[in-house]
Amino acid sequence: MNGELELLKEEIGAFLTASMEEVDGFRLKYLGKKGVLTCMFDNIRNIAPEDRKEFGKDVNDLKNSVLEKVEHLKQTIENSKKHTVEMLDLSRPASSISLGSRHPISVVNRKICKVFEKIGFTVSEGPEIEDDWHNFEALNFPPEHPARDMQDTFFVEKNPDIALRTHTSSIQVRVMENGPPPIRVICPGRVFRNEVVTARSHCIFHQIEGLYIDKNVSFADMKQTLLHFAKEMFGSHVKIRLRPSYFPFTEPSAEMDISCDICGGKGCNLCKYSGWVEILGCGMVDPNVLKNTNINPDQYSGYAFGMGIERITQQLYKTKDIRLFFENDIRFLSQFRAV
Repeated sequence: MNGELELLKEEIGAFLTASMEEVDGFRLKYLGKKGVLTCMFDNIRNIAPEDRKEFGKDVNDLKNSVLEKVEHLKQTIENSKKHTVEMLDLSRPASSISLGSRHPISVVNRKICKVFEKIGFTVSEGPEIEDDWHNFEALNFPPEHPARDMQDTFFVEKNPDIALRTHTSSIQVRVMENGPPPIRVICPGRVFRNEVVTARSHCIFHQIEGLYIDKNVSFADMKQTLLHFAKEMFGSHVKIRLRPSYFPFTEPSAEMDISCDICGGKGCNLCKYSGWVEILGCGMVDPNVLKNTNINPDQYSGYAFGMGIERITQQLYKTKDIRLFFENDIRFLSQFRAV
């Protein structure tokens, strides 16, 4: 047997596998229509007449080796499968499946919505890319109004009338345009502001804004609703306070703080060592906003409020860094479950 046939013999003898597909590939490699040994049989006419008999015998021996190897490997694999099945204990409990979890922002978003749905609010959503009317002007932000500088906006290039919404108040405008009072709605969604990313703020975050418009709605109605919300979310022990503030679309306006649960009022970096955490802004809907959406301010009044979901989530789960909600670290996210 010449050197080439000796190498083939060693290669065939050394082949091992536990895969039926690889066994079939091994057979085709040597015995297929274009296989190595098939080609050798076809080329036997090119061998010197006196060497053909011995060459043909050697190639035929290799062919038989391949067939024996294929049969042996198939039998070994079949026996292995049968042994595996016989070893199975069908009375054992199944292996536990690792379940995924909801993102903490989604968990808190759902919880907030449930609190307000129980007292008659419905949920509305709107587009994240908004026009100037819905994002600013209808909300009492006229062109060149200095209050527009309160929100650093991401404008769409080549069209300054289109921007990523800076608040979900734009959804409220759409609701007011499309239906007469009474209106009782909350508007959750993602918003965008061109801000520096820190432990307390991010350029992308989530808001829920609420709106109630009807006859004879008062500031006291708003305060009672927000107190109910705070106690439902954080527990009956929570304290709130309202501080005068300014928003173009409400008058009078206020910011609501709750007592800091992370430090218990002792002071931490989240509450700026004051013992209080601002969680939302609120106020009575400005008559100009009602006029812009064709609602008569002489007949109707209302209140509006808006809160950042990340800030609420930080309070609920004692998380000091808002950036954790955007890093997608599975070790952090796996701690949360749906509520």
